[in-house]
Amino acid sequence: MKLIKLLSTVSLSIAGVSGAGAGAPAAASTRPQLSVRTCITIRDGNFTDFDGLEPTITWENSQQLPQEVDLRYGIDLSAKTTNLASLPRRIWGRASRKFVADRFSLSTRLDMDVQRMDRVAFQIDAADNDNDLKLTMFGSAAASLKRFATSPRVSHIEFTKGFDNDGNRITVNPRYNVDYDHMDVVMTYDADDTLISVTASKDDQVVTISQQLNDENMISPTISRDGSLSLAWDRKLGDHNSVRTTLNPNRSVEVEWKDEAWTANVNFPMEEDSMKGATVHIKRDVRF
Repeated sequence: MKLIKLLSTVSLSIAGVSGAGAGAPAAASTRPQLSVRTCITIRDGNFTDFDGLEPTITWENSQQLPQEVDLRYGIDLSAKTTNLASLPRRIWGRASRKFVADRFSLSTRLDMDVQRMDRVAFQIDAADNDNDLKLTMFGSAAASLKRFATSPRVSHIEFTKGFDNDGNRITVNPRYNVDYDHMDVVMTYDADDTLISVTASKDDQVVTISQQLNDENMISPTISRDGSLSLAWDRKLGDHNSVRTTLNPNRSVEVEWKDEAWTANVNFPMEEDSMKGATVHIKRDVRF
C-alpha cells in the first residue's frame, strides 16, 4: 500500500540519521486493540435519524524496528457502510526514535484518507529535551514515492520553549498557520495551583486564568480583547470521571460529562433569557 511504502521510507531515513545502536533488535509487537465508537445526536429532544449512529472500528499495532525505531500503525474502518470500497476511512503510521542518550527525539506521522489517496498528511515532531525545546510541523505531500520528497507543503509550524522560574514553569509557543497566513503566540505561567495562559495575535488577545480550588474542582475564566467572557468549571468525579461546564454569556452553556467509556456533550444555545434547541452528542468506546 502507498502509505506503508512511504512510512517504510521515512522509518529508514530516521534510522539512518545516526549510526549509533546499529544492532538490529528483535521486533516486538503489541497486542492489537479494537475500539468501536458510536455517536448519537439529539436535537430538540428528538433523534435526528439513524444516521446519528456512526460506529467506527479502529485497529492499531506497534513494533520496534532496527536502529531502535518505534513504529506504530493502524486503520480506521466504518462499521455502518455496506459498500466495501468506502469501508476503510483512514490509514496512519508513526515512526519515532531517540538519540544521544534520549536527549533528542524525532518522530514522523503519516495519515492517508483512503477515499482520497492522492495526498498524504504528515506531522513531524522534534525535541531537544536538555534545552526544553520542541518543534511541531504539519503538512501534506503527494502520495507517490517519486513525488513525495519533492512535493511537500507545510501548512502549520510551531515551536515551544520552556523555562523554569523558582519552581514555576513558563512556556512560549509561537505558531504560524501557512494556509491562513495567521501568526500568534501562546504563553503560559504555571505556579502551583494557578495556570495563566495568554494567546496573542495582531487581531485578538485572550487571557485564561485557571485556579485549582481543591483536588476535585477548578475554575477557568477567559476574557478576550473584544470584551467577551466565558467561565469553565471542571469537577473530577473519581475513577477518571469528570464534568466540565462552560458558560458563554448570551451565547451558550456547554457541558461535557465523561463517565468511563461514555462521553456526553450537551450544548444549550442562549437566546436572550431562554435556552432552547439543545443538542446532545453521546459517544461510547468499547475496547476488546
